[in-house]
Amino acid sequence: MSEQGEIVNKVANSGLVNIDVAEFRPKGKRLGIDLRDFLYEGLILREKDFREQVENLDVGIYENTFVYLYCSTDAIVPLWAYFLLTSKLEGVAKKIVFGSLGELELVLFHEEIQKFDFSDYKDKRVLIRGCSEVEIPTNAYVELVQKLKPMVKSLMFGEACSSVPIYKK
Repeated sequence: MSEQGEIVNKVANSGLVNIDVAEFRPKGKRLGIDLRDFLYEGLILREKDFREQVENLDVGIYENTFVYLYCSTDAIVPLWAYFLLTSKLEGVAKKIVFGSLGELELVLFHEEIQKFDFSDYKDKRVLIRGCSEVEIPTNAYVELVQKLKPMVKSLMFGEACSSVPIYKK
């Protein structure tokens, strides 16, 4: 409280600029395609059968989604199988990656952080928010520090009431 008894929000008056890393997460549905579903007896990829399945794949469900391709079995899947699926989905899905959902998120955050213009943060005191309702890949934080450190006055992590100093010019 101030001398006159009014409540003063010190955090609001601190000049801290907050960054919520979750805002770098592109909005949109994430869908995985398990190549196991295309394998004969869950083990063998038969080229002719696979090509027919891909040709008949209903790509409408993948429209404007983020897709990750993977195989949940120990089957040996030739690389061209992933290429063929990618070719079928190209122009339909927003993004297609090989790997898990986590790896898809890593790629999506990376792309968003790399294209973001951080010039507004020059010589500012920046707080990277620590809590989020969505899972944030650790690498997103690592990339943010690399982008922000050369230009900010100070960099902190956490919440305004309990932040951890990371860097000070």
